Amino acid sequence: MDAFESLHPVPATWLRDSDLAPFVPAYVRRLVDRGYAARTVRIYVYSVAHFAHWTRRRRIGVGDLADLVVRRFIDEHLPRCACPSPVQRCRHQVRAALRQLLITLIEAGVLTSSRGPDAIEDQLGRFDAYMQRARGLADTTRVRRLSVVRSLLQFCAADDSDAIATPNADELRRFIAQELSRISPASAGSLACALRGYLRFQALGGARVEHLLPVIASPAHWRLAPLPQTLSVGEVARLLGAFPPELPSRLRGYAMVRCLVDLGLREREVVSLELDDIDWEAGTLRICKGKSRRVDVLPLPQTTGRAIADYLRSERPTTINRRVFVRHVAPLDEPIRPDVVRNTVRQAYRRCGLPYTRVHVLRHTLAARLLETGGTLKEVADILRHRALDTSMIYAKVDIGRLAAVAMPWPGSVA
Repeated sequence: MDAFESLHPVPATWLRDSDLAPFVPAYVRRLVDRGYAARTVRIYVYSVAHFAHWTRRRRIGVGDLADLVVRRFIDEHLPRCACPSPVQRCRHQVRAALRQLLITLIEAGVLTSSRGPDAIEDQLGRFDAYMQRARGLADTTRVRRLSVVRSLLQFCAADDSDAIATPNADELRRFIAQELSRISPASAGSLACALRGYLRFQALGGARVEHLLPVIASPAHWRLAPLPQTLSVGEVARLLGAFPPELPSRLRGYAMVRCLVDLGLREREVVSLELDDIDWEAGTLRICKGKSRRVDVLPLPQTTGRAIADYLRSERPTTINRRVFVRHVAPLDEPIRPDVVRNTVRQAYRRCGLPYTRVHVLRHTLAARLLETGGTLKEVADILRHRALDTSMIYAKVDIGRLAAVAMPWPGSVA
């Protein structure tokens, strides 16, 4: 696709009159090299032209472009845009197009970064490295804790624009009060864990935090109190049958759900599976990027292996990516994210009429099925790869057969 010749006259003029004109050919090449369809390339170029028209009218130079400028365009201009057609006003499309533009400008040496140096982000980067290397926390846990600490640092920066420092007790109390006003008791426990973890990280750097730890009090929330939500055998069958032949990416979706139902994998473990993790001759699957930071080898059920094999043979696109489950739209050589697994399961729930939304329900379902067929809590802990047996204790509540054997008769009832 030519960068200018085949464009509508209006966006073509906007691009030619802007400072971005010299970078449009490289931008188009970047998209084409990554396998974007011609229609998508055209939509992205129109989005860049729209953005170029807006920045020119506001006299924003190409060297001043950054994430903040992109957010202003999306949040302030798009909702009340009256620019002539053809323009893209879909926030998702425009955001994706402009993200590729900033990367193109960075590769061209025009921008050194999509955002300037940020003391908060630098601190978060060090905290993330500590959580990963010293604590061995899972990616999803680290993302949640980084979000909490980012909010804390931004909250403190509103009162003190100095360099990053340990919050004082008053700042910490006010931040906790603000967060507790908008979250549930279960989330409050995660908030407390994130804050304590950050203070311990600060202590390693020499900060005095002993007086701050008592400020962080977790609200009463009994972790093993609720009954685990599980699917019945019939509901599992309905879920697995929610992948009709006409469904886009049907084989990938079905294979991912089989991994969740048959093996109890976490979302992150599903997307992290690589081709070399499957031993077809031995019939095993290696989980080497799990939450427990260890390598686990699980038996690969025939139904799961057949679903994965069907996907690899019939639907997986040609790619250099070694992940089992890959993107089906450009950029093809980048791995899928856990949200693809979540969306796949949620959409399958809706198609078969099940009232569930959480992927973790499928892990609970596998645990309940193991207990119903005579398995022990130790076997549940091994299959689900729990760090401690205590984590599996909640499943004792769904082991109806064993509970009935130890239940005492109600006073006054007939034996």
